[in-house]
Amino acid sequence: MSEGYEDTGYDAPASSPCLLDSLHPEILRQSAPPASLALVNSLSRVFGMRLDHEHGESPDNRFLGDLAGLFQQRKLEPETTLEVHDAPWSQVYLIQYGVMRLYREAPSGRIAVHHFFSEGDLIWPVFGRTRTRRNTLCLTTVTNCTLWTASFPAFRSAVTARGEGAWAGFALSLTEELAELTSMREFRKQTMPAKERYQLLLEEYPELVQRVPDNQLAAWLGVVPATFSRLKNAKTGK
Repeated sequence: MSEGYEDTGYDAPASSPCLLDSLHPEILRQSAPPASLALVNSLSRVFGMRLDHEHGESPDNRFLGDLAGLFQQRKLEPETTLEVHDAPWSQVYLIQYGVMRLYREAPSGRIAVHHFFSEGDLIWPVFGRTRTRRNTLCLTTVTNCTLWTASFPAFRSAVTARGEGAWAGFALSLTEELAELTSMREFRKQTMPAKERYQLLLEEYPELVQRVPDNQLAAWLGVVPATFSRLKNAKTGK
């Protein structure tokens, strides 16, 4: 028996998880929080609101609760297409887990990836054209995804009901973010060689590089898959 070991009368577990599995009477078991709590917390971050646990009936709490009631949870496999071109985009998506891509597809089948979304991101039809049959954007899961989905018209009505300027203030932030990222990526494509753009990809999006297939990263970077493979092999020394 080693020094410091106390004989408790039962086989001591090797780790905390084992202790939970042993059903020891002194362990207080707590039920997992409901999935709806994760949804409300995510919405509070999206809208920059702090949940007031002391005053459950505060205006912000009521708004977040009403908004959460519009969403339904969905679990999807990779390469599940949710929005396609030539069809109105009518849903809002909040990612609890996973990665999704926003892209356009030419009649030839060539893909131009515009953006990747991941945990905590709220995705909705930012541009007016996207909400009509003239829509040119597609949305597809990249990995296994757990999503919360809601009707866009209902979501917009709930936000608009908060008062004049509420929707415009909310919508502007994502619109500006997408416009900024798109213009910067286009600028780099026009002014930087592929090698430099690949290095920036590794520095700015290390997690996406680990989770997204190379052919999709190539489309995002604006190079053909063979070029992306050469850049990757040169970096790893293969």
